[in-house]
Amino acid sequence: MTRTPTDAPEGTVHRSGFACFVGRPNAGKSTLTNALVGQKVAITSDRPQTTRHTIRGIVNRPDAQLILVDTPGLHRPRTLLGERLNDLVRDTLSEVDVIAFCLPADQKIGPGDRYIANQLAELKGGRRSTPVIAVVTKADLVSHEELAMHLLAVDQLGEWADIVPVSAKGGYQVSTLADVLVTHLPEGVELYPDGELTDEPEAVMVAELVREAALEGVRDELPHSLAVVVDEILPREGSNGSNPLLDVRVNIFVERDSQKAIIIGRGGSRLRHIGTESRRGIEALLGNRVYLDLHVKVAKDWQRDPKQMRRLGF
Repeated sequence: MTRTPTDAPEGTVHRSGFACFVGRPNAGKSTLTNALVGQKVAITSDRPQTTRHTIRGIVNRPDAQLILVDTPGLHRPRTLLGERLNDLVRDTLSEVDVIAFCLPADQKIGPGDRYIANQLAELKGGRRSTPVIAVVTKADLVSHEELAMHLLAVDQLGEWADIVPVSAKGGYQVSTLADVLVTHLPEGVELYPDGELTDEPEAVMVAELVREAALEGVRDELPHSLAVVVDEILPREGSNGSNPLLDVRVNIFVERDSQKAIIIGRGGSRLRHIGTESRRGIEALLGNRVYLDLHVKVAKDWQRDPKQMRRLGF
């Protein structure tokens, strides 16, 4: 991540840099990313390990440009995919300017949180000391007394540059968190053009929107087996005008025939629902009318197969 030397006008300070959200699965990282950006750039789900890529959201302010890196949740891996997701998080942590460690207020601190805290302590003790902010998410789900007790427990978990309770859904202290993160950024000019909200390719965002819709209401083992790849996004031949119809062809991969049947549903009902739900987000993202063509395919045990994982973008 290269940074251009600052050319801010004399007498003003403009900061720019990268902040990484880290935490165990389902700690509210993606929801918080979207709240800070002010628009959806990361998919959300109540299923753990929803995030599989480092999605960058960009917060543009007069005094700063804050680039948020939402990472997959750190966890004890059971598959090759899990190992690669953990490696992705560790690589990201070594490159950012500030780290936000997310701990949900409605869940007691557990072994997963302690594991991450230990990883972060090692990082802070390295050659390049990176400040770590403890962010207590989902503050709206507990009482004031419970929140106070949780904040004390978080304080005892490690040494933090700041501790900030937030509620992404309610907007509680979201702007305060942005202020705190900005104070830890170096001085610098904008790293992305003003107005950009993410640097993710459109195809990746489309795939994520389809995967988000497919995750709704599925059984516990299925979310980990789902992978989505965009085959093509092309204007419909003969479709002219300022808003041409786009043909978007997407493949949904699962690991077993039984999972394929679940995604398709009786008479194709579930697949139609996935298409309806995801198409709204895709049309908003692309700014065009969309014909969404979904196909469900089996890639047997792809989470454990390096060749298939590469083919699916991991």
